[in-house]
Amino acid sequence: MDFREVSEPDIELNLISNGREEETAGDLWWAIRVGDCSLDADLDFLDLGLLCFSHGSTESISEPTPLTIPFRSGIMFSMANVLSTAKRVQIVHALVEGNSLRATARMAGVSRNTVNKLLLELGAACDKFQAEQPVDLPTSRIECDEIWSFVGMKAKSVPEERRGEFGVGDVWTFVALDAETKLCISWLVGPRDTPTATEFMQDVAGRVRRRVQLTTDGHKMYLEAVEDAFGAGIDYAMLHKIYGSVPETETRYSPAVCNGTKRIAIQGDPDAAFVSTSYVERSNLDMRMRMRRFTRFSKALQQHYASLALHFAYINWCRIHGTLRVTPAMAAGLATRPWEIENLLALMEPVQHSGGRPRLAKTI
Repeated sequence: MDFREVSEPDIELNLISNGREEETAGDLWWAIRVGDCSLDADLDFLDLGLLCFSHGSTESISEPTPLTIPFRSGIMFSMANVLSTAKRVQIVHALVEGNSLRATARMAGVSRNTVNKLLLELGAACDKFQAEQPVDLPTSRIECDEIWSFVGMKAKSVPEERRGEFGVGDVWTFVALDAETKLCISWLVGPRDTPTATEFMQDVAGRVRRRVQLTTDGHKMYLEAVEDAFGAGIDYAMLHKIYGSVPETETRYSPAVCNGTKRIAIQGDPDAAFVSTSYVERSNLDMRMRMRRFTRFSKALQQHYASLALHFAYINWCRIHGTLRVTPAMAAGLATRPWEIENLLALMEPVQHSGGRPRLAKTI
């Protein structure tokens, strides 16, 4: 395939030739991908950004005309090469099982940028789906916790001019888990502060049907957040962990030894037997094992967020829980069978092929 780039003062276009000659006149037909650029007056009428190049001269089309020669022309979109479903399944399966972008690219035999694009597009689709599902849940016990990671650099290495900028340094993921069905009800990425906790708890409150028993750790930000989200309609308890001192000889980070716990009833009448965060903490361990950016770090917040969206969609709807023997979505009554990775891919906007180049189905 021939490729060249044309730059003008007010327009920047990529020209793609299919390498075929016109049967009668010997003309080369080109399709033009118009990016986010300003068009001059001569091109304002082009709804789809199409031109015909004949022997090096430009002939304008009198009115917006869709491409009618599929094997000779097409419109390029975000992915230059649309992968087959089998190849996409292979890539997604590698990602959800804990492989990095580069390792996945080597295993699938594709470019790392291709893996990254698929992750971002599928992550956005999964995030949109999970914003609408699950809702109206009949759950009775919820455990909440937050897990630490960092983007770009650790907090101590953030330069002075970028301190306080979200997405650089420490990043926390808040997770709410149904203790009975192991369904991740809600998750939120943000700083570890009261506003983030309040937004998180308000989302959790909007997804449950009835009064629930809630357990969190002993962080004070939850006190105000739970009150704002649930009011008096909740049985709320904190599990306060008592840690020992960190050895002074320790040069690298190591968690302090937990010497015990203390259950504190905050509101309502929580059952002391169910005041626990064990399930959600086990879920956090699963996150670290299945997403390499949680054992190392993320270079960009966008990829970090997309990985989380894909992870929770896979855990909720695809993976069969070892104890329940069904997926969490099935245990919660949201699905009748386990989803395949193809079902996750179906959440993305469909793309149809024409002349070997991708087209959004709704465009043509």
